[in-house]
Amino acid sequence: MTDSILVLGAGGHGKVVADCALSCGLVVAGFVDDAVRPGLQILGIPVLGPMSELPRLRAAAGAVVVAIGDGATRVGLIEHSRSIGLRIPALIHPSATVSRFASIDDGTLVLAQAAINAGAQVGLGVIINTGATVDHDCIVGDGVHVCPGAHLAGNVRIGRFSWIGIGSCVKQGTVIGRNSVIGAGAAVVSDVADGTTVVGVPAAPAKANT
Repeated sequence: MTDSILVLGAGGHGKVVADCALSCGLVVAGFVDDAVRPGLQILGIPVLGPMSELPRLRAAAGAVVVAIGDGATRVGLIEHSRSIGLRIPALIHPSATVSRFASIDDGTLVLAQAAINAGAQVGLGVIINTGATVDHDCIVGDGVHVCPGAHLAGNVRIGRFSWIGIGSCVKQGTVIGRNSVIGAGAAVVSDVADGTTVVGVPAAPAKANT
């Protein structure tokens, strides 16, 4: 590929995403971020301006990738970018492995050493982070983040905007609801309801601080 792209978000995740884009053969025209001074160079790539200037910045690149950690914000920016005529490609790092029989929606990031197996369906604006695995026939909802080193066994279903913590694992056939959080290193062996945080081995609902 020889296209150019804007990276929305110039934080640490933005660096990883820009590096992935470069590894895919894209030209990164610049970062767009509300909190970083325009003109600053990150990885030798300029920050071009805030999110409000996206319509003007379409002249710099015809496509964007969203490098924002919060799932709902990420999906919202994807939808906004689409509405002003920008393309939203999925990015798959060259060292990642994605089955030809898996489906991946726009704006999804599959980072270094990740794997997605046959029959998996990965939604809009998902992050499959470094070394994470998504096994056969999983359904991963829009805006989900599968953190580095997390592993989903076969036939797992994850609702929109959920967060699967670093180093966690999810047993085959498990259903995780929307807006749920799986703690770092947790072992999920039973279903998780919407909006629930679970931690530990085996994973159980986190206790509120008293």
